[in-house]
Amino acid sequence: MRRAQNESLHTVLGLQARNGPLALILKTLLYGGIILVFAGPLLALLAGAFSKVPDPTRFSLWPHDFTLGNFEVAAHRGVYRYLFNSFVVVGFGLLLQMVVSVFASYALARKKFRGAAIVMLLVLATMMLPEEVVAIPLSVVLSDLPLLHVNLIGTYLGMILPLGAWGFSIIVMTEFMREVPLSLEEAARIDGAGELRVFWSVVLPVCRPALGVIGVFGFTMIWDQYLLPLIVAHEPSQFTLPIALRTLRTDDQVGIGVLLAAALLALLPSVIAFLLFQRQFTRGLSVEAVGR
Repeated sequence: MRRAQNESLHTVLGLQARNGPLALILKTLLYGGIILVFAGPLLALLAGAFSKVPDPTRFSLWPHDFTLGNFEVAAHRGVYRYLFNSFVVVGFGLLLQMVVSVFASYALARKKFRGAAIVMLLVLATMMLPEEVVAIPLSVVLSDLPLLHVNLIGTYLGMILPLGAWGFSIIVMTEFMREVPLSLEEAARIDGAGELRVFWSVVLPVCRPALGVIGVFGFTMIWDQYLLPLIVAHEPSQFTLPIALRTLRTDDQVGIGVLLAAALLALLPSVIAFLLFQRQFTRGLSVEAVGR
């Protein structure tokens, strides 16, 4: 019996040894195909942005006639001004959005009050409405802000203020804060901590992974905004980069290389933001999945 077991073991090991190189080749081909599908367009964008005369009909992973002229032409077309506008909107808009989401989620998750379910339902309802539906009411409100009667059309504040409350961020933070043990909060209150101290020193540090999640998604959402800046901006100098890409695309005097250079400038901040929040982002997703 032992001899038969040894022979079967040697047979299995021999099959694994013979199939080892074949399995490695198959894995390499599979991984290479996945990288080509997902990273290929990005590499082609990078190559075209630094090519003197890129050919949009040919797929290339390396720039032909390397040049920085596309970025110089983009500067003359005001792309860097549009990039600055995008940074201003996403910087202050994301900060406002995270502050509102954190405080709103703390109230919904840690406090009991009448109508909490209705408030949560309204937050969910805002996620089901497309931007095109609220575009006209939003433009009316921004042109005559209720109570204050201030016109925010043509200002940075008009682009930033509507971004303050986003249902996705509020829901993510609310569900995460509900998982924070009540014992931590009770221990802090026994030690004499007040409401703000409990929020800042106990609840918020535990929710740091969730902050990474809403930071990445919030940055991407604000950075890709097209309809809101289009409604608020009065002049081309107030456009953000997504609107500038549309303008460059319809300009016959701008080559494909300049358009690819502007697209690369629009892509890089999102990639950098993900790399900065990557650890907290992946940790937040894994913690949320385990909690479920």
